[in-house]
Formats: sequence, structure tokens, C-alpha cells
Amino acid sequence: MRRTAASAAALAGALLLAGCGSGGDAGADLSVSGAYMPQPVSDMAAGFLTVANDGGAADRLTSVTSDVAGSVTLHETVGSSMREAASLEVPAHGRLVFRSGGNHLMFEMLKRKPKQGETVDVELHFAESGTVKVAIPVKPATYRPADGH
Repeated sequence: MRRTAASAAALAGALLLAGCGSGGDAGADLSVSGAYMPQPVSDMAAGFLTVANDGGAADRLTSVTSDVAGSVTLHETVGSSMREAASLEVPAHGRLVFRSGGNHLMFEMLKRKPKQGETVDVELHFAESGTVKVAIPVKPATYRPADGH
């Protein structure tokens, strides 16, 4: 019984983190993995995830929204500088990676501080694929994933 419940929970989590574009090689085919937010220590927080595009057309992440923050902005790292980006490309047959020390989501004006073990609901808005909903788990403030992302 426990194994079945764990399998169902894993499947539900995978479905919640996956988003579909138009599918096939004709368009973008997006999925999201590796999402996490270190528990915030101030009124700001960072978010990290990977958007994979298995389709034959590029797409652009144009904005992110969440009810936990007054605003969520896209930040890119170029060289050693961080700057806000209006949008970021998800290349055909490629990935857009948000990781510590690199591109990231910045949650500003937090309405509440999410705690470790909770999830933060976000909506990723793409130019071609529409909206993809993601539940981002809150991890310890010092969390670093095994794969480095």
C-alpha cells in the first residue's frame, strides 16, 4: 500500500511539474524539473529550475507570477554581472537552466516567508506555449542540489 501511494505521489508531482506546448517537432514541447526555492531569510527569495524543450521550435519565458510575491523577475548572469531580463529563450531541443550563481528567478516583496517543507505555486508564462504551473518545494536556506543546479 505504501509503495502504491508513493508511486501515485511521484506521478502526481511529475504531472504537476510538466507542461506541454504544441508538441512534436512542429513547436515547443516544454517540461520543468529540478525546481526549488531556498527558504528565504529576508523579504526576497530566489527560485531555481530547469525548463527543457524537446520540440523543434524555440520558445521564450516572458514572465513569472506567484501569489507569494509582489513580483517575480527573471535574472540572467552575464560574466560576473547579474541583470534583470525581459525574457529568456528556451532553445529548440535545449534547456533554460536557472541555478545558484547563474540565471534565477527573483521573488520580491514577499507577502509571507515560505518555510522549508512548503511549496510555492508559480506560473511560468511563455510566448508560444502559454502558461505552465509549477509547485516549487521550499528547501533549507543552505540547500544545494546534488547535480549542482
